[in-house]
Amino acid sequence: MTAAGAGAAGRGGDAVVLVRHGETEWSRDGRHTGRTDIPLTGEGRRQAGALGSRLAGCPFALVLTSPMSRARETCELAGQGGQVRVTDDLLEWDYGDYEGRRTSEIRAERPAWTLWRDGVPGGESPAEVGRRADRVIARARAAGGAVALFAHGHVLRVLAARWVGLPPAGGAHLALDTATVSVLGWERESPVIARWNLPATG
Repeated sequence: MTAAGAGAAGRGGDAVVLVRHGETEWSRDGRHTGRTDIPLTGEGRRQAGALGSRLAGCPFALVLTSPMSRARETCELAGQGGQVRVTDDLLEWDYGDYEGRRTSEIRAERPAWTLWRDGVPGGESPAEVGRRADRVIARARAAGGAVALFAHGHVLRVLAARWVGLPPAGGAHLALDTATVSVLGWERESPVIARWNLPATG
């Protein structure tokens, strides 16, 4: 991701670059990973380093990360640790009683369950995650330049949905892999998703 690649049109090129952290054991195994601080695997660290080439040449006015080590280490290995600020608003969805469980296991008990509609017992609702995303968006739009956000799959999907004016549940339609870069920007006065789910390499 060069400076030109990150600079979505309009509004002075103030793009917001979303970076999902590299692989962890739980992300690899499809387990909901919210507030458990699972580290990157060796492959996840390799992916994080490769993300640096995607971000090269893009001067960021603001870099924010989730406090979880998998996001912070991805930020550092991608070469953006020097100016990063930590914010709890980029924490992953609090999965409550479903932390560490796979969707297939949950649906064995609740066949119609979906995170995007139902939220989780003992955790966050979609609206609560949406409010955190809105606060991050407000900071990004006030930054006066390109912004990089290092965080997690579901919270970044909610953030992208809110960026374009969709409800938090709109993130259900935005699949996001580990170790990927996505770009939010502007087409004239309209907020847009300019690029989505770009792998660390390729």
